[in-house]
Amino acid sequence: MKILVSNIGSTSFKFRLFDMAEKPPRPIAVGGADRIGQTGGVLKLAVGAAPATAWPREFADHAAAIAFVMEQLVAGGALRRTGELDAVAFKAVMGGDLPAVTLVDQAVLEQMEYFIPVAPAHNPPYIAAMRMFAKVLAGTPLVAAFEPGFHRTNPPRRRTYAVPAEWIRRGVRRYGFHGASHRYIATRTQQLMPRARRIISCHLGGSSSLCAIRDGQSVATTMGLSPQSGLPQGNRVGDLDVYAMKLMMAKTGRSFDELLDQLSGQSGLAGLSGTGGDMRDVQQAAAAGQEQARLTLEVFVTAVRDYLGAYLVELGGADAIVFTGGIGENNPDLRARICERLEFAGIVLDGERNAAATGEARFDADSSKTALWVMPTNEELIVATQAAEFLSQHKQN
Repeated sequence: MKILVSNIGSTSFKFRLFDMAEKPPRPIAVGGADRIGQTGGVLKLAVGAAPATAWPREFADHAAAIAFVMEQLVAGGALRRTGELDAVAFKAVMGGDLPAVTLVDQAVLEQMEYFIPVAPAHNPPYIAAMRMFAKVLAGTPLVAAFEPGFHRTNPPRRRTYAVPAEWIRRGVRRYGFHGASHRYIATRTQQLMPRARRIISCHLGGSSSLCAIRDGQSVATTMGLSPQSGLPQGNRVGDLDVYAMKLMMAKTGRSFDELLDQLSGQSGLAGLSGTGGDMRDVQQAAAAGQEQARLTLEVFVTAVRDYLGAYLVELGGADAIVFTGGIGENNPDLRARICERLEFAGIVLDGERNAAATGEARFDADSSKTALWVMPTNEELIVATQAAEFLSQHKQN
């Protein structure tokens, strides 16, 4: 079974083609196109063990990029023909109460359209791409693996806002995101530590969230109705008192939508620090003595520690705490700040191991009761596996 996992942005198309017959499944082609609909685009493609090829290529739209990529996959030998592709799978963001994994049809697209107001940066390009794939690869199953799916096991007390019942009926509840990443961390950690029943997954990057995991299932996560909530993000606000909107509308004269644009694109680490929102730039500015950058670091670390503490209470302690994502994997200073003064909870970091940790590595001290891991995530593998399992069950039924 060969499955193409598609990652869609407003002007980009990235993909991995998996051969699911391999154990474990391996990507047999990786690539993507950028600046779609713009000038200066580049297409990159690597098939098998061959080095990646990159050449200038401009595409009028995603459909043109998709069609050309499929041609190159055949020409490069990754596929004998486009009909050999068993499915295209999507790491879809928001579908409300749709099944965690489902075939894409008109009803699914309409449900995704319903939730565009809470996922304006994610749902529209995925909806458009799904429709384009349906045209370019007519007859090939399209499978959506929704990000909130992993968090369906959160208890009702963790999924419910204290809002009028009508709001809940209309879809206002905590859904959670980064499901593929947290699912991978849960799976991989239990492979490495079979006795680890209580795991806290810290996905920290341009977009960040924590997840409390018990026996392989999500029981709590930081994001709620939208990916804009929870921890401060690279350029998104995270948690905020909703009455801040009313105050700013009254005092600035800006509209509700204008303020939403600020909160979802000009806030978070970028807005508070005055940098572009990349944590490396924030840390560099803080080291240079910029007070706002220093405060930004403290705000971010405090938010992570607040949720970490809550999840230690929820789980009754942790067997493992795992750091993943661009910040989680590559920033030993932030990991040290997050883990400091947690000896009372049995969490002791080893400074030398932390500084040296790369790839998949432990960095807890010998005296620590909780394992501390750096672990690269693999969201595409999870999506491909979910799609393959779904298609197998679908055929049996």
